[in-house]
Amino acid sequence: MVPHISRATASIVVLLAFLVLHPESHSSVLIASAATPQSDVDLLEFPLNLEYLEAEFFLFGSLGHGLDVVAPNLAQGGPPPIGAKLAKLDILVRDVILQFGLQEVGHLRAIKRTVRGFPRPLMDLSTESFAKIMDNAFGRPLHPRFDPYANEINFLLASYVIPYVGLTGLLGVESGQDAVIRALLYERRGMMVQPYGISVAEFTNRISALRNRLGNAGLKDEGLVVPRVQGAEGRVSGNILAGDRDSLAYPRTPQEILSIVYGTADERLPGGFYPNGASGRIARSYLYTT
Repeated sequence: MVPHISRATASIVVLLAFLVLHPESHSSVLIASAATPQSDVDLLEFPLNLEYLEAEFFLFGSLGHGLDVVAPNLAQGGPPPIGAKLAKLDILVRDVILQFGLQEVGHLRAIKRTVRGFPRPLMDLSTESFAKIMDNAFGRPLHPRFDPYANEINFLLASYVIPYVGLTGLLGVESGQDAVIRALLYERRGMMVQPYGISVAEFTNRISALRNRLGNAGLKDEGLVVPRVQGAEGRVSGNILAGDRDSLAYPRTPQEILSIVYGTADERLPGGFYPNGASGRIARSYLYTT
């Protein structure tokens, strides 16, 4: 059964977003986690998996180190990510990505103030992990293998790969990050990604199509350039923000999210960014399903 977000969860989600966007209010707001139904706690814990992923990728990409240096207490002794490293970024992109990484630290802290959470899961952020995703997106091996850390274009495309597929509306800043990444790529949509001779727009279209296939839930993801009929009000092909026919964000269930980040199209079969599977009661419950 697809988890349902209750009114209690919705209230906490709104409050959590407020805490992230207004940190000065933390001392005057108390969230009674003990009174929250266990199913709601599970749904609030689940996004920690993606917050860990984004925090480590953005921090390593911009600084060359991650949570173990920036905020070791938030990792709770979990294993460091595999293969993450400093990316070759220009000044602007490095500045943006560093801001994203530090924002993710705040997201982790805010969620863990609300629910108990769990230690950082094992995550694979290696070049090989991203290369497999790109190969799957194009249906053939790319030569040379795609390296997310080689330059700012590759890193932005890799940031696009890490999906904004969390429970919609959990953190307002998340949607802002997604919009910035898409805007930076849209500005470069006609550029050729070297040495492949494939445009940035085509990369995003292929990645989005892959996520649709892995999610097993139809069209819930779109690249930067779409057929005119799919654009806003059917009048444009530019697609700087993905949305449905009414330009509303696509929701995703935990099953869909896991199927995508595992890269297996199956929430029960770990892989991709999470070799041992994601953490939390929701993710682990699928792993133990036979």
